[in-house]
Amino acid sequence: MIKKLFLSVVVILVVLIVAGVIVAGFFLGTIIKTGMETFGPKITLVSIKVDKVNLSLLTGSAGVHGLVVGNPEGYKTPQAISVGSAAVGVNPFSVLSDKIVVRSVRVEAPVITFEGNPFGANNLNTIMNNVNATAKSGGPASTNATTKAANKPGKKLEVDDFLITGAKVNFNGVSLPLPDIHLTDLGRDKDGITATDLTRRVLDAITTSTIKAVAGTAADVGKNAGKTGKDIGKSLGSNVNSLTKSLGGLFKKSTN
Repeated sequence: MIKKLFLSVVVILVVLIVAGVIVAGFFLGTIIKTGMETFGPKITLVSIKVDKVNLSLLTGSAGVHGLVVGNPEGYKTPQAISVGSAAVGVNPFSVLSDKIVVRSVRVEAPVITFEGNPFGANNLNTIMNNVNATAKSGGPASTNATTKAANKPGKKLEVDDFLITGAKVNFNGVSLPLPDIHLTDLGRDKDGITATDLTRRVLDAITTSTIKAVAGTAADVGKNAGKTGKDIGKSLGSNVNSLTKSLGGLFKKSTN
């Protein structure tokens, strides 16, 4: 009888613990969402919105849905980067330590809206400059989402594998595919990296890849400058005129 009672108590405790972990995961997801929307703009100096963050402490998995990075002031389009969903694998026990260990991040099919000149001022470079300035100043005062931790330094991070796949760049009506962006061993040493450093590394890779794709298209147009309008139309479609205009005639300059 005592044995059965003991087993019943153990089962009830296990159920309560599991339920508590599930509930905690739900609220942690809300806290993470709030943190991203609160401290993300302090790093990038542009708006950041997130629809939802799901977190399971039992499996160490998380999902970020509807992430939108806004454009700097002075640009026409409302957003620079949008991500439908991203899957994150976390070491759940590391959440309680000084360094959060992220095993993997997989960002699927983000859409990058490029505005400006690949050879000069553009929205991505502006955001990149903002992040660099934040890093140079030591980063925001805190990357913790709770009020109690507002005056404490943010936790360090380790990201073992960061993959961005299926990305596309929208540029003046032209959609350009980007090759996969794959970063590994970020903050693998004992000190880890800050959220600002991680943002800088990822954004730098996105910016470099985007500008390379847009500038590559510019070079192709320059090489084809001597072709007939029909031939150019075949190579880039009906957007050649607007694409060339948006670069301020730089395509023509490249052939001189």
